[in-house]
Amino acid sequence: MTAFRSHRWSSRFHSDASAMLGMCLAGVLMGGVVALPVFAQESAPPAQTEYVLGFSDANKHFIDVQLRCKSPRPDSCELMMATWTPGSYLIREYARNVDQIHAEDAQGQPLRLQKTTKNRWVIQGKKLKEITVNYRVYCREMSVRTNFVDRDFAVLNGAPTFIIPVAYIDQPIEVKVDLPSGWRQSVTALDSKEAGPAGIYVARDFDHLVDSPIVVGNPEVQSFKVGEIEHVLVNVGGNGLWDAAKATGDVAKIVAEQQKLWRSVPYRKYFFLNVIGESGGGLEHDESTLMLTSRWAFRRPEDYKRWLGLVSHEFFHVWNIRTLRPKVLVDYDYENENYFPSLWIAEGITSYYDDLSLVRSGVIGREDYFKSLSGQIERLEATPGRLQQSLRDASHDAWIKYYRQDEHSRNSQVSYYVKGAVVAFLLDARIRELTQNKKSLDDVMREVYRGYSGERGYTEQEFRKVASKVAGKNLAPWFDQHVDQAIELDYQPALNWLGLEMQGWGPSSDDGEPEDKEASRPITPWLGAKTGDDNGKLVVTSVTMESPAYESGVNVDDELIAINRFRVHGTTLERVLAQFSKEPEVMLTLARRGELLELPMVIRQKPKTASKLQPSQEASEKQEARLEAWLGASQ
Repeated sequence: MTAFRSHRWSSRFHSDASAMLGMCLAGVLMGGVVALPVFAQESAPPAQTEYVLGFSDANKHFIDVQLRCKSPRPDSCELMMATWTPGSYLIREYARNVDQIHAEDAQGQPLRLQKTTKNRWVIQGKKLKEITVNYRVYCREMSVRTNFVDRDFAVLNGAPTFIIPVAYIDQPIEVKVDLPSGWRQSVTALDSKEAGPAGIYVARDFDHLVDSPIVVGNPEVQSFKVGEIEHVLVNVGGNGLWDAAKATGDVAKIVAEQQKLWRSVPYRKYFFLNVIGESGGGLEHDESTLMLTSRWAFRRPEDYKRWLGLVSHEFFHVWNIRTLRPKVLVDYDYENENYFPSLWIAEGITSYYDDLSLVRSGVIGREDYFKSLSGQIERLEATPGRLQQSLRDASHDAWIKYYRQDEHSRNSQVSYYVKGAVVAFLLDARIRELTQNKKSLDDVMREVYRGYSGERGYTEQEFRKVASKVAGKNLAPWFDQHVDQAIELDYQPALNWLGLEMQGWGPSSDDGEPEDKEASRPITPWLGAKTGDDNGKLVVTSVTMESPAYESGVNVDDELIAINRFRVHGTTLERVLAQFSKEPEVMLTLARRGELLELPMVIRQKPKTASKLQPSQEASEKQEARLEAWLGASQ
């Protein structure tokens, strides 16, 4: 069996694409923002595959899907379903949610349909002409890469919904959404075949279909223009608790800032599909993003700022991962893992720019931005796995590790989002220092975009070469240290260049002895294990490497009963442990698989990490100017 691969770029760009790309580059050189309508087509061929989506059992979390097509062969038709969704790097086996699949011919007579692999079927017959396949999909996983349907609304992604005839993957596709009673509208970035609420859409091919999530229900739709291009904020749910006008205004500022940074616009129209369904997450697409949030997020300032950061992150992906792609993702293999060690570029650098775009656009203040960046650094420094797994390996192993976290993950892994964002900050500062603030990471991203966006794609080494070119110095040793090795990062050069300081910086004394026994303020003893309640039992859920609990032999699933023979519960653990701050060690009483154990544990202070990033009060005028150049609007 041949693996299914898309041919995305050959279908996305029509014959005028190269001329339009040249226009875009000319606009970039002139410093302007240029719309690049790469999707326009003179005339689309008729759809070879047609789907009808029905919601008669939405309250039971089912959608009914009908597929109609002409048989590509007189004796058989092979069908395929994707196993993963681009942007979320885990094989998710979507075919597991398919129920009651059957096929029939044009006269309604049953056809033999046999499953051949976990995600493929074959229809067999004689003198096959038209084929209809009916199946149901169970949809009750609220995430940005799966489906969720209930009586109030539906959130549908392409990969877990559509079974496609393999012969027609590169051909136009039509989708009709049959609205149930009480639902008034469906919204998607797919092209509408008819004006009005009919809900009939056309995809250029399977890639386009998978890339275009659909929300159905009673959405609140706000349209706005930036750079003469229409953008749409679609709120699904929310119960009137979101101020759509305020949110739209803030989103427009983010859009304007990122268009200015990239100096090109590779989409015709863009949809922010905001599902207010008491969940979280976001996923990028060419002309839309699907985001999940809470109905209360708008009214909680910190949560709303995080939502704006999510908007900024997913929108930045329009350029960095959707149009500018690692070479291995130029064409998707929808049935197998697509490994690429440059995921830290796609996600980590995007995670750096998401909040940076917020402060540059004026949506948040600098104090909020410093809080966010120092939080990233603190999360990284509090992860023991940063010294076990390199950033490059974290990227490559996303398929088997990042989405399969367990109690040991933080000891053995590092997040390519978190460390990638911190490394991007250090890289930006390094380039600014080497070029005396004449160049920055902004220039690197634009240069890589100009050279490698579209069907060419880039390798990690090509990205590094462009960064070295912009910096005017070979950065290979720098990348080796920050990306290829799992070692401590040196923040001080970036802090010095930008005139920043970190309160609470550096590790505390951690030699196994209490810190300054004679000090007037005793230390706060550190256990180094997380616990949870299990039917009234205080159970260990994770143990941090090289912590007191780790060294004493505490295991995950141990029940923690007492400290120095004093009973502890979830609400009293820290309070009881604090009573022994001046003791050299304590005795832990545990139950492990029903057996009582006593383990001695040395009392130690928790290692200090960065606590607050802020401008130094002793910053020079030059440092203040550098800070302004960094946090001001992109150049």
